[in-house]
Amino acid sequence: MPVPLRRTARPFVLLVAGAALSACAVSTTGGTSASGAAGGGMMGGGGSSSGGGMMGGSAARGPSSTCAVPTTLTTPVVTVTASDMGMMARSDATAPLGARMTLDASPTTVRAGRVTLLLQNAGWRVHELVVLPLAEGQDVGSRESGADGKVDEADSVGEASADCAAGSGEGVASGSAGWVTLTLAPGRYELVCNLENHYADGMQVELDVAG
Repeated sequence: MPVPLRRTARPFVLLVAGAALSACAVSTTGGTSASGAAGGGMMGGGGSSSGGGMMGGSAARGPSSTCAVPTTLTTPVVTVTASDMGMMARSDATAPLGARMTLDASPTTVRAGRVTLLLQNAGWRVHELVVLPLAEGQDVGSRESGADGKVDEADSVGEASADCAAGSGEGVASGSAGWVTLTLAPGRYELVCNLENHYADGMQVELDVAG
């Protein structure tokens, strides 16, 4: 997947899933923010949260974002923070196996139905978010990577890989965000970054959807 050029921030207005947009904040009509606070139909959770906002809690975060993201949504929001460690000098190169990379989600449990997944890229590399169902007894991180350094995503139920926009695209740039609104059935899901070697380097986290 090609690495997009970093865009120059500029004001704009975009409608996504009935949402008005504004810079660097997310809240729902039920009072849930992108930092994962409970409310608006969300259940508790988020033990693996790296903190609120684009700057999260990562020691190796990328530059702060000027990307406009939804400020009002009619769905609960799960904030997924992508981080990578000590990679600024090679941000445009393929991630080596053994690199330190993480995905954190907050909250980690939501109710079934419409949910918005907001990917915030607090790292230096391009990242994406792909939502894969977990089979009964299947562990997070147990998928085998192919020769291309990626896992099979044929059963994906959706992804956020558009830079500063909703849905699929060419990847979310450092300091930027992307999002997707899905209808999720009860079950266990694995949220992954499926760029080359990113899954094997630790970019996966579980999301539980309660009935």
